[in-house]
Amino acid sequence: MFDLDTVVRHPWNVGFVWTDRRGPFRRMTDAQATQFDELGFVVVEDAVDPSTLTRVVAEVDRFEQEMEQFLRTQADERAYIAEADAITFTTHLVARSPVIRALATSDVFVDLCADLVGPDVNMYWDQAVYKKPEKPRRFPWHQDNGYTYLEPQQYLTCWLALTDATEQNGCPWVAPGVHRAGTLAHIYVEPLGYECFAEPPTPARPTPVRAGSALVFSSLTPHMTGPNLTDAVRKAYILQYAPAGAEILRGDPAAGPPVQRVACDDPQRQFPILREGQLVA
Repeated sequence: MFDLDTVVRHPWNVGFVWTDRRGPFRRMTDAQATQFDELGFVVVEDAVDPSTLTRVVAEVDRFEQEMEQFLRTQADERAYIAEADAITFTTHLVARSPVIRALATSDVFVDLCADLVGPDVNMYWDQAVYKKPEKPRRFPWHQDNGYTYLEPQQYLTCWLALTDATEQNGCPWVAPGVHRAGTLAHIYVEPLGYECFAEPPTPARPTPVRAGSALVFSSLTPHMTGPNLTDAVRKAYILQYAPAGAEILRGDPAAGPPVQRVACDDPQRQFPILREGQLVA
């Protein structure tokens, strides 16, 4: 395990201690849970069956086409870090699509919430990420909590591969073990997004994921994706789950403590998933 003091922490990350999960587990094996705690990630094979995957891809494609068309109307065909023919982010389909809401509340992800988040869990964020072949580029090393700072810092990301994710088309890479330091300081790299380091402090691991399987990792696990060097779109859907009561912290980290706390309880997209370990209908 690497020295946690070798990384630069976010100014608001004071006194963070990683919480290991303890069984019994609904979905994880003991070995998978240990890997998640030690390395910050685990691959759950065949999280979605082929028929469900076909429905999900068709549904997401429809919304993503609307996003691509919208980007083409914007200056430089960009909106924040999304760019036509490069990478698109199609958000909050749980609030717009019964198919995606059913995916987010399906048994496998509910079980993972119980195993890796806790007995009281809310939906936090969801988005499709389509990496296009026309403008191949990397997506920088970052933590999900580096984009929007949440407390508790430790929440869950399920990166569902809608198509096979390979090293050639931009599968995720992770920096094992770094999650245990909590949220790191990030800087913005134009036009790619936020970055916590240029080179990871631990040996980077590629994590290819077959279509229908999911890379499950912590909000604190540094990860990146390489360029898509193929002639096809690499498609993924990201589902994130946070402990009930989680809050977004706002302010200027360089200026001092946060000045605002915002509850993550939007009823349309941050709805309850589990209460006392039971699925909320």
